[in-house]
Amino acid sequence: MFNKILIANRGEIACRVIKTARKMGIGTVAIYSDADKNALHVSMADEAVHIGLPPANQSYIVIDKVMDAIRQSGAQAVHPGYGFLSENSKFAEALDAEGVAFIGPPVGAIESMGDKITSKKIAQEAGVSTVPGYMGLIEDAEEAVKISNEVGYPVMIKASAGGGGKGMRIAWNDEEAREGFQSSKNEAANSFGDDRIFIEKFVTQPRHIEIQVLCDSHGNGVYLGERECSIQRRNQKVVEEAPSPFLDPETRKAMGEQAVALAKAVNYASAGTVEFIVDGDKNFYFLEMNTRLQVEHPVTELITGVDLVEQMIRVAAGEKLTITQDDVTLTGWAIENRLYAEDPYRGFLPSIGRLTRYRPPQEIAAGPLLIDDKWQGDAPEGEAAVRNDTGVFEGGEISMYYDPMIAKLCTWAPTRAQAIEAMRVALDSFEVEGIGHNLPFLSAVMDHPKFVSGDITTAFIAEEYPDGFEGVELPKDDLRRIAASCAAMHRVAEIRRTRVSGRMDNHERKVGTDWVVSLQGQEFEVTIEADQGGSTVAFADGGVLRVASDWTPGDQLAVLDVDGGPLVLKAGKISGGFRIRNRGADLKVHVRTPRQAELARLMPEKLPPDTSKMLLCPMPGLIVKIDVELGQEVQEGQALCTIEAMKMENILRAEKKGVVSKINAGAGDSLAVDDVIIEFE
Repeated sequence: MFNKILIANRGEIACRVIKTARKMGIGTVAIYSDADKNALHVSMADEAVHIGLPPANQSYIVIDKVMDAIRQSGAQAVHPGYGFLSENSKFAEALDAEGVAFIGPPVGAIESMGDKITSKKIAQEAGVSTVPGYMGLIEDAEEAVKISNEVGYPVMIKASAGGGGKGMRIAWNDEEAREGFQSSKNEAANSFGDDRIFIEKFVTQPRHIEIQVLCDSHGNGVYLGERECSIQRRNQKVVEEAPSPFLDPETRKAMGEQAVALAKAVNYASAGTVEFIVDGDKNFYFLEMNTRLQVEHPVTELITGVDLVEQMIRVAAGEKLTITQDDVTLTGWAIENRLYAEDPYRGFLPSIGRLTRYRPPQEIAAGPLLIDDKWQGDAPEGEAAVRNDTGVFEGGEISMYYDPMIAKLCTWAPTRAQAIEAMRVALDSFEVEGIGHNLPFLSAVMDHPKFVSGDITTAFIAEEYPDGFEGVELPKDDLRRIAASCAAMHRVAEIRRTRVSGRMDNHERKVGTDWVVSLQGQEFEVTIEADQGGSTVAFADGGVLRVASDWTPGDQLAVLDVDGGPLVLKAGKISGGFRIRNRGADLKVHVRTPRQAELARLMPEKLPPDTSKMLLCPMPGLIVKIDVELGQEVQEGQALCTIEAMKMENILRAEKKGVVSKINAGAGDSLAVDDVIIEFE
């Protein structure tokens, strides 16, 4: 076994590998750029080596710099994590030439599975079900039309070297096939330097389901069940779960056996993932193989009790698998939500800055849950577990240079419904401040009827949120629970205020029992009777709720029991009440005396400022260029300026016709959210 391994990565996956290496008694070496000198993975590792400037193409993906770090540290093996150099065959070759073990598959497997055309041909030869299509080189648009007709519309036109949605078009007829072929070819040439195109049948009602495989260098291989990854946004996974709510045991077995057959066909040795598209009739088709550890691997670990990172290390050290297919059992249900530094209220634009508050929910039994039918970890048998894989900390910076993922929050429970409920509570308990993030959106997905039923496809987000995410309106029963809780919390705060020292004599302040709670456009008249165990909140319509909590004024997280059911609220103080966030909703809750409520109804509504004649910066970023001049008339849809954030360029366009009256920023300027860039007459 190795004495020291280097992790050629950063963030949460570097921290994840360090945890397992520490458990195995193996020393660890972190690498870091200037931007990551104070990062969590650097402080967790036994050693750390600086490798360059913040941009990844000047640090983390420069093979020579990583090789220098390996030599400096004397590491015997390298775990690449995911992304960066994890599927780079040249990096694996460089390690081999240096006599350093690559904790991943052989070079040949990386190369053959890295090309979509080659991988599909190998899959067909290995007896793996593939999407009908044409894998040869396509010379021109007319040949693309002819092939599309043979395959049958709709078809997917794809770049062989593609990824991340680039070089990809769907065609429903001959004209779209012509246009799509040329567009895909151009995008592929510009993005990957490889304009080879192939065509395959477009699967309707598609689900994205992947099989986790694990193989050693002695010819042994197993599959560890599947992961449902259908909830995606712009081909980026957002929610994953294991097992899939759609598969039956027969389909699972067939997919698993084909995945292992493909792995063995390329002499695979390590953890890997075979991705499939599955249609509404449970027909499945090979999509691609990821020759690395997947981001969503924790859900597989939670239902199988297998530490995939440990197995990768052992396989790289030449050990045989100690697991046979008969040993693999799927226990319970696991769900993973990816927490991103993206603002869902602004079209999921990236958000950067300092984490002024970062308090994940408490982790419970985050390791293997059942081993030899004996319960492991902290959670009582049969109850939910929580795991949070992260690479950040409170006070740390979310950098513009790297992936916006903050954490992967996972829950496990005996059933899917219990795992979903555990995830809802965990999301409500997750405190993140200082940046825009997608916690509200994730909460909304967990409550969505289609997700709860398991009736999902890869089009879920596009279909259910076509105009983006604008928050959640809670049902009346939920509002009543929040109203009762806020009334009880307000009463506690009022009592505390009556006890402030230094009061004038004969000015004793009494706390009443009658209150009016307003939230989400509704009012609830309530009467509170308190005792040592909590508060009984009676509504004017006769309903009664019992509220118990140890919340004290100033706490930003309120954990309450409302009529025997848990309720977790993020509670910030505002004048006359609270800012409450729960289940994807962001509410202003006012708790007033009946007289105050009567007067408040007479107050005019404060309207937001008119910004219709301004171009506001939608995200923290850098102005790349301004495309208009003072006095210029612009048309609807015309490009106004380009902003760069997290190494992605975003073009801001005119929403309507107008004349530029003022330009407040220029190329190279760094702007905050809502800074005014351009003003119009």
